[in-house]
Amino acid sequence: MKYKYCYKCGKKTERIFRDNKERDYCPNCKVVLYHNPIPSVAVYASNSKGHLLLVKRAVEPNKGEWCLPGGFIENGESSAETALRELKEETGLDADNPELIGVETHLNGYFGDILLIGYSVNLKNFALQPGDDAAEARFYELSQIPPIAFRAHRKFVRLYQKNKSE
Repeated sequence: MKYKYCYKCGKKTERIFRDNKERDYCPNCKVVLYHNPIPSVAVYASNSKGHLLLVKRAVEPNKGEWCLPGGFIENGESSAETALRELKEETGLDADNPELIGVETHLNGYFGDILLIGYSVNLKNFALQPGDDAAEARFYELSQIPPIAFRAHRKFVRLYQKNKSE
């Protein structure tokens, strides 16, 4: 049970069976309190030589491991805006033209279910300045990339490379 109390009225919730699943329900508001995945983005960016930009995580989950820049979508922000903001926060780089690579889900023991939206972008500058939750940022030749922490990020790299070669 995620919601012990209704987030609308504050009354105690109960469990009901709806749509073939047990769900939290507010009998006062007569509303199901759904458990939805957290929307997030990952950004595929490369330099003029085609080297992939990765960041080393400074925070959990997977602290110390490499991944694509990215993060959670803020209220009132589109996923494309998030991609550009997170890239800037984690690497100091500006970009434009976010293009959808794909959408994946990832169940993670730290935050729960994540809905991950992958974008590719065109970088406007290449002077890396890691910040926010990135301990380091670096461009890697595709044949030299370190292990990437998240399955969905690895899939976005493969999808981008596949689509680029077609």
